[in-house]
Amino acid sequence: MEFAEKLSALAAKVRQQRDVIQTEEATKNAFVMPFISTILGYDVFNPLEVVPEFIADVGLKKGEKIDYAIVKDGEVQILIECKKSTEPVKIEHASQLFRYFAVTNARISILTNGEVYQFFTDLDAPNRMDAKPFLVLDLNDIDQSLIPELQKLSKDVFDLDSIISAAGELKYIGELKRTLAVQFKQPEDEWVKFLTGRVYPGPYTQKVREQFTALVSKASKQFLNDQVNERLKKALGAPGFPQNEETAVAASVTSAPVAEADLAEADGLETTLEEIEGYQIVRAIVCSEVKPARVVQRDAKSYFAVLLDDNNRKPIARLHFNRTQKYIGIFDENKEETRVPIGSLEEIYEHTEALRASVKSYLQPQS
Repeated sequence: MEFAEKLSALAAKVRQQRDVIQTEEATKNAFVMPFISTILGYDVFNPLEVVPEFIADVGLKKGEKIDYAIVKDGEVQILIECKKSTEPVKIEHASQLFRYFAVTNARISILTNGEVYQFFTDLDAPNRMDAKPFLVLDLNDIDQSLIPELQKLSKDVFDLDSIISAAGELKYIGELKRTLAVQFKQPEDEWVKFLTGRVYPGPYTQKVREQFTALVSKASKQFLNDQVNERLKKALGAPGFPQNEETAVAASVTSAPVAEADLAEADGLETTLEEIEGYQIVRAIVCSEVKPARVVQRDAKSYFAVLLDDNNRKPIARLHFNRTQKYIGIFDENKEETRVPIGSLEEIYEHTEALRASVKSYLQPQS
């Protein structure tokens, strides 16, 4: 298997088993040890490569243990501290990593809960672990751009110098991306003021601030929407429909009472970027059957609907994303919905045939 495929397989395992993993030991056995062996390529049963419960006395601290030490060429190269998967990864959990980092030869340390892996080095001061990671791997949402850098840590191609030299750039790019994500989701006043100054020549008053806060938020979502749509069209090769062809779009039809009540209370809902991205994926998939303009999204209080011709009686899919476990609702020929759990947006592609079949059923002549 290719490196990226192994990573994807481990991510699928994490999604499947996370609900039954409740302890730190279970997290190590189910998630972290497979990461060390399958992804990094080290033999977890060879103490010359992987040392569990590694001990290195630090000052007055005697007998403290780090969960794993990875050895390469006879020296400790990577330290790993684990927490149970039900807990978020926080820098407060890294106190032992900080201490061990200073008294071993390790230049890389990893803090993980089996799902999120934070990689640290000593960019800020020699032999002192940085407070911020230079690379963050989230198996629930893998950043493809990080895969080549992660592969440098694997046994077969371990390249410490290359890793350290790239760490500074990776650290700040990662922080910038996370900062931009926050600004796109909920822009801060400084960000709003900066962008407003680029397009509005008047004074930045309280009224202008309030107006442009909403506009910046809306523009950000539309920008991301456009970018996702463009990438999907390139990836899937959306058909080039003639621009001068006139096709009548069916008028909206009153829905069944339950859906009608659900949509009637849609006022005040906040459509998330994840819902928009999911909608764009569904639309890109079914545009092989109909013009993209006929595939319409509509938010509701308990789901996000994707409809054909903005018609409640022609549901293509429902995105149930307002919960911990996300589902995609798929419809059969009788318009009966089946909810399928998904761990990431990419899994929507697994239902391509069902989504296209749903659209085709609405295009058949009515008897």
